Amino acid sequence: MTAARLGRGRLLGYGIGSVGTGVFSAVPGLLLLYYLTDMLGVPAAVAGAVLVAPKIWDVLLNPLVGAASDREAVRTGRRTRLLTIGSVTLPVAFALMFAVPGDVPGAVWAGAAFLVAASAFACFQVPYVALPAEMSADRGERTRIMSWRVVCLTVGILVAGGLAPAVVDLAGGGRAGYAVMGVAIGAVMAVALAAATLATRWVPSRPGPRPLGPVAAFRLARGNLPFFVLLAAFVTQALAVAVMLAGAPYVASYRLGDYGLTSVMFVCLVGPSMLAVPGWAWLARVHGPVRCYLAASLGFCGVAVALIPAISAGGLAATLVLTALAGVCYAALQLLPLSMLPDTVHADAARTGHAQAGAFTGLWTAGETAGLALGPGLFALVLSVSGFASAPVESPVAQPPGALTGVLLGFTALPALLMLISLPFVVRYGRLAPTRNKESV
Repeated sequence: MTAARLGRGRLLGYGIGSVGTGVFSAVPGLLLLYYLTDMLGVPAAVAGAVLVAPKIWDVLLNPLVGAASDREAVRTGRRTRLLTIGSVTLPVAFALMFAVPGDVPGAVWAGAAFLVAASAFACFQVPYVALPAEMSADRGERTRIMSWRVVCLTVGILVAGGLAPAVVDLAGGGRAGYAVMGVAIGAVMAVALAAATLATRWVPSRPGPRPLGPVAAFRLARGNLPFFVLLAAFVTQALAVAVMLAGAPYVASYRLGDYGLTSVMFVCLVGPSMLAVPGWAWLARVHGPVRCYLAASLGFCGVAVALIPAISAGGLAATLVLTALAGVCYAALQLLPLSMLPDTVHADAARTGHAQAGAFTGLWTAGETAGLALGPGLFALVLSVSGFASAPVESPVAQPPGALTGVLLGFTALPALLMLISLPFVVRYGRLAPTRNKESV
């Protein structure tokens, strides 16, 4: 591990993997629920279960993958094997999610493919998130690493939210359009994941003097209170963002009157976040990451509330402007907790003698996965409770007023509430943070 300044080639080589992970994190939450309810006619409650069940498995799998990644690092000094498994398997499983054969129940096929994809994602994501703590011992350098990663992540999310719906339309829409989209976006994922796997082979991984099993690793990790407080904030906010992503196509279709606006809304959310990353990195250096993290959380909450009257009035311009402001805040919600995560890993190494990057990132990605999974499930629950009527796009039905209200509040008020719940955790982390990251908030 070195504190030397990393070249742009190595920063890009690491960051490009987030193009692939960003796609997978966003597309199921954005499009899979809508695909099941409005393309295959799956009831909203069943569709929500299809999205949540594979992610529950993923939550259980991530800590095991983290421990396996640390054991691989002890034996070989690298984390390449699991990265390779994930980069090869994930794009194929992703394409299969949207290629349901006509004679197979859609919920069964999509759920099974999603389960395989979630497992492959864990194999890549867990060691991938562990790498920054091993790429540099310098906090400022790790912030640079995370800045590149978040920019690439937003590119991946733009591909997911901006390009994926457009590909569906260009391919003629319907089930066939979604099948073409799955193959095209899967190919983009394959290139990004493979490139990152090859580009990070140089990273030395030395987690500790001996490999630890998952139980022993968790016993050591559970004493790291700052990590778990930061994780609680991040997971709650990931849940809020996931709810909003799941609601975007419904707001576009049923409140703004045009499903095609899904791509526009997504670009407005993610595009500004990519541009805002350098600004947030500078603000974090000047004012501290925790203060900036708290400000961004409050800002996202305020924007979500402001969207209620904008969407209710059918104001497209106001809705898009507010969505762009949410994107500026979203950049910080990605950059800052990920840049503080390695601080908790390094601080814990002094306490335990084990730099368990894999174990901690296994727990971290398990929490993130839970938030991203429960988001569409929560929005599906709102749809079900509010009386939303699922139907194939070829046979549309008029939605009752209660369902239209549910779509609006699920997209705005529910994310705002979840963001409020996360604020005490952000404040608590500021008081518990490792010394070089400690702030008064």
